[in-house]
Amino acid sequence: MKKHSLLFYAFLYFISIPVFAQQPQKLSTSDIYSQIEKLNFLGSVLYVAAHPDDENTKLISYLANETKARTGYLSLTRGDGGQNLIGTELKELLGVLRTQELLAARRIDGGEQFFSRANDFGYSKEPEETFEIWNKEEILNDVILTIRKFKPDVIINRFNHRTPGTTHGHHTASAILSYEAFEKANDATVYPEQLTTTSVWQPKRLFFNTSWWFYGSEENFKKADKSNLISINTGVYYPLKGKSNGEIAALSRSQHQCQGFGSTGTRGNELEYLEFLKGDFPKDKTNLFDGINTTWTRVKGGEAIGKILMDVQQNFNFKNPEIHLPKLVEAYKLICKLDDEHWRTLKKQELENIIMACCGLYLEGVASIQNTNPDSEITLKLEATNRSNEFITIESVDFLNTVITEDKKLGNNVAFKTEKQVKIPESTPFSSPYWLNEKGTLGLFSVTDKNSVGKPETDPLQLHWKVSICDVPFDIYKKVVYKFNDPVKGEMYQPLAVLPEVTTEILNKVELFPNNRKHLISVKIKAGKDNCKGDVILDLPADWKVWPKKIAFELPQKGSEKTVTFEVIPPSYPTEAVAKSIAVIDNVHFDKKLVTIDYGHIPLQQVLLPSEAKFNKIEIETRGSNIGYIMGAGDEVPESLRQMDYTVTLLSPEKITAENIKDFDAIIVGIRAYNTVDALKFKQNVLFDYVKNGGTIIVQYNTAGKLVTNDIAPYELKLSQDRVTEETAKVTFLEPKHAVLNFPNKITEKDFECWIQEQGLYYPNKWAKEFTPILSAHDKGETDKNGGLLVAKYGKGHYIYTGLSFFRELPEGVPGAFRLMANLIAIGE
Repeated sequence: MKKHSLLFYAFLYFISIPVFAQQPQKLSTSDIYSQIEKLNFLGSVLYVAAHPDDENTKLISYLANETKARTGYLSLTRGDGGQNLIGTELKELLGVLRTQELLAARRIDGGEQFFSRANDFGYSKEPEETFEIWNKEEILNDVILTIRKFKPDVIINRFNHRTPGTTHGHHTASAILSYEAFEKANDATVYPEQLTTTSVWQPKRLFFNTSWWFYGSEENFKKADKSNLISINTGVYYPLKGKSNGEIAALSRSQHQCQGFGSTGTRGNELEYLEFLKGDFPKDKTNLFDGINTTWTRVKGGEAIGKILMDVQQNFNFKNPEIHLPKLVEAYKLICKLDDEHWRTLKKQELENIIMACCGLYLEGVASIQNTNPDSEITLKLEATNRSNEFITIESVDFLNTVITEDKKLGNNVAFKTEKQVKIPESTPFSSPYWLNEKGTLGLFSVTDKNSVGKPETDPLQLHWKVSICDVPFDIYKKVVYKFNDPVKGEMYQPLAVLPEVTTEILNKVELFPNNRKHLISVKIKAGKDNCKGDVILDLPADWKVWPKKIAFELPQKGSEKTVTFEVIPPSYPTEAVAKSIAVIDNVHFDKKLVTIDYGHIPLQQVLLPSEAKFNKIEIETRGSNIGYIMGAGDEVPESLRQMDYTVTLLSPEKITAENIKDFDAIIVGIRAYNTVDALKFKQNVLFDYVKNGGTIIVQYNTAGKLVTNDIAPYELKLSQDRVTEETAKVTFLEPKHAVLNFPNKITEKDFECWIQEQGLYYPNKWAKEFTPILSAHDKGETDKNGGLLVAKYGKGHYIYTGLSFFRELPEGVPGAFRLMANLIAIGE
């Protein structure tokens, strides 16, 4: 790749032009005018928090659309540790989904999106624990790098750095890091290795985005001293958009669909408060940028540019914007000569987009296929249409060092189209999310390419269009897309992906071996190219017997699949192993599985992960065979139950009738079902009668707020915020002789070893005397939490409520979680 192309990729970290998730950007004249207003504002704000959904979209939208400031959101994590209300993606896949939801939100509110390498490992009560798991120095490095590259005049923290223990540890940690980074970003002795690609930077001021919530009540906030606060009325109305700021913010926040954050727009005045923390306090408390030069005179040589562009803004022609091309091009030539690399790069990119829009210049490169491989060929179809009277020439179009076309003159509204076979070099990296390419730690993603740190997603393949407009050369980069026509939705766009020639997947992510019998292990092979043939092997430690050693496969068509079966016999003793499926083609090993994330509000995501499964030879006994499962917010527990040889029937609310459920050995209610399945409030009597007649119901955790019914149990049960976040917290057995700890498996402290992320969450803190608490545990420095597992006799049956995180432990193959779940199911025996 040419040197200037590599430099462009480095600058992508800073540039985020709003586009639709699927469709290319097409600016109206109102949009063009708004872009010109932003072009004439040289100021920036960085908003800092910990997770997707932490950001204040009202403030981000206001700063981007009303103030016209360049506005970024630094989310330290990608939200990998949360739950998912729209699907089964958890952990790293949930992080990919939430990354794209954040990008979708920013496309609406006008902000830009950045990340650190921090992994959301789950709830943390104290920032000290957070820093220990994340590696504080590494994440501080990322925060300072973002500040040095983004160069914000103002930083706004979402959370209070002075109140550890009052909120999520990640929240407080994000504020502490931002507070520390404020001066350190301007210290050349701090992370000096960064200065080969950027420069030191000192923001002007740091704020905390406070509200009455941080004061305990609205009444307390009204009484509080506000001399150190500035207020911003974010409830403005944008006539050119036909929406209020609150409406835009709600549309943005509603992109967080997997968290159930659909929001209703607001209209009218709304105040946001910023508490001053560091730097230069604004004399004018109504102006966040008071005392900061945000005009073109900020830049040496910028005064002449500002005069030209302000004249365009003040006399903008909404009916015929192309009349401004001469002045816009004149300003562009001056911007290209600026010594200030930061502003030159940003404003050059902004003005290029404005000039293209004023010309109605449409440039598109469409791949003939959606997925391709390194060292392969694809057909690229190009379209270029100039919808202006200005003379435009395509000097050349370059794709990965291949010139597709050159020297084409574009007349007014005459579409130029061509196509060409192009080579995808063998060295082209896969399109999978870059932060998942290497194995990281519990708290930190591993990213070898330091130029990628902070980017929201992997760089796409791009076309380099060299275009001449008004006899001035422009270098325009456009990502290559795949386009097709859906008979219902019409024109659809998806990213072009570079994927392996073949992928494999062990169909069961966890395989339990409760005895010494052989298991049949299914491996799915998927072709990434035509005429795909080779061998697949199942790699296991030597004490596991696998037959056959390899299986030949031949897949004639790209996208076709085949499932093969291996016989596996475990060792005679309890042990755990990682199984890997590997396809071999011409002595090249392919060890990835392909996971597709496909939701309408984000672009299609194709994620490559290690093709691995956890095999457990465990000592476990079960009783009963038929389980009814009521899905809630989405989890993988039903598949885990099938691994225990239960027959699992998914029960939608309409199937919950006395006749349909009477023969189940147990009914298990999925996570957050009483938060998300409204119809359950009409089925409680049916479920309680099932228990009364001798059945067993196991209800997994729900959040304390927004229950569809308060009567989730046949006796009084009050949920709380109590949780045990330390998965290694010592567990005490309050009723060591109780059946759930003894039958059919003897549960010991060893069964709570190797738990991941957290022991449990949203425990009840108040319950009727009919309930028997079974377990007790607590995080460091806290009191005992006894509500993690509650059992009550009701009629002839049993009602069990548990906040233990079975939804995390079972899919990860934690032996003790399987053994304890078997006992809960068997309590009726």
